[in-house]
Amino acid sequence: MKPLVNPWAKCVALFLVMSMVASCGLPRIGPNKREIFAGSVQQEGDAFVVSVNDRVTRATAVVPALGFSEAFMSAGVIGSDTISAGDMLGLTIWENVDDGLLSGAGLNSTTLEEVQVDGAGFIFVPYAGRLKAAGNTPEALRRVITERLQDQTPDPQVQVRRLAGDGATVSLVGAIGGQGVFPIERPTRTLSAMLAQAGGVTIDPEIAQVTVIRGQHTGKVWFQDLYRNPRFDIALRGGDRILIEGDTRSFTALGATGTQSRVPFESQTLSGVEALAQVGGLMSTTADPTGVFILRNEPADIANAVLGRNDLQGEQRMIYVLDLTKPNALFMARDFAVRDGDTLYVTEAPFTQWSRTISALTGSLTTASSLASAPGL
Repeated sequence: MKPLVNPWAKCVALFLVMSMVASCGLPRIGPNKREIFAGSVQQEGDAFVVSVNDRVTRATAVVPALGFSEAFMSAGVIGSDTISAGDMLGLTIWENVDDGLLSGAGLNSTTLEEVQVDGAGFIFVPYAGRLKAAGNTPEALRRVITERLQDQTPDPQVQVRRLAGDGATVSLVGAIGGQGVFPIERPTRTLSAMLAQAGGVTIDPEIAQVTVIRGQHTGKVWFQDLYRNPRFDIALRGGDRILIEGDTRSFTALGATGTQSRVPFESQTLSGVEALAQVGGLMSTTADPTGVFILRNEPADIANAVLGRNDLQGEQRMIYVLDLTKPNALFMARDFAVRDGDTLYVTEAPFTQWSRTISALTGSLTTASSLASAPGL
C-alpha cells in the first residue's frame, strides 16, 4: 500500500529550501551595477562614479608621450671618417731614402697596422711622438704626422686608414633581427639606418619601442615615429646602447566578457570599444550593456577636471560608466581612452541572476519533493 504523503512535510521542506537559497546566495562573477553605485562617494563610498560623456573623454584623453630630448635631436651626424677614441688606425709611411728611420734595409716603406686610439684620443707614432687623433679626419692626421717626420727624413709620404674600432660602434639588443655590436659607418650614421642594418624589429611595429642610452641620458620613441617624424631619426654616437622592446602596458578584463585576464595593449592608443573587442566583446547571454565600467586611479588634476572641482588632492579612485544602450554610446566608447593598469568590468544582467535563482529553486524543489515523498514522511 502506497504511504500517504504528509502535506505539512512538503510545506516544511519548501520553506527550508527557500530559506537556504535566500540566506546563502547564489554564485556570481562579481558585484552588480546597483552595488557598484552604492559604493560611490555620493553614497558615502570611496570612489567617484562618473558617466562617460564628451567632456569626460576630453579630460581623460591622456596617452604616453614618448620622444627624444633636444640634446638627442640637435646632435649632428658624425662624418664617416671622423676618428674617435677606441678606433683602430692603419698607417703606412714611405721614406725617400734606402735606409730610413722606420723602414728596414732595402725597403722604403713601413706599415703600422692596428694602431689604437687611446681613451684620451691620442696615438703614438715612432719619431713623431704622441699625437691627438680623436676628432680629426684621416687626412688631417696624415698632415700632422707628415709635419712631425719631415724634419727627420726627407719628403715622407704618409697614408692613414681608419678601421672600425670600439669607439665607433653601438650595441643593439632586444627584439631586433641581429643583436650585437655594429660599427658606425657612412650608411649607418642614423638610428633608422642602424636598425635596418641589424635586421629590423622582430615584433609588431605598432607596439615596438626604441630606447637609446647615451651616457647618463636616455630617450625612448615609438618605432613608427622614426618614420612619421624625421627629427626622431637621430644621429648616433659611439658607445650608444639601443634597446628594442614591445609595449608593456596592459589592462585587466573581468566580468561578463569574452575573456577574463590581463590583456596587453595591441596599439599605441586604445579606446573602450577596442578594449572590448580585444576581449571578445560582451557575453550575449549574461552581460548587462548598461553596466560597462572602467576603474582606475586618476591623478588629482585629471580628477578635478572630470568632476569640475579644484579641491581634490592625491590620486582619486574613479569608476567610469559606459551605457552601451544609449544612442551615442558606441561613439563615447570609441573616444574614451583606456590607459595602462585600467580594469574593465562588465556586470551581469539582472535576468541572469534571476534565472540562476529560478534554476536553483527548481532544482531544490525537486529535491525537497523527493524528500517529502520518502517513506516515513
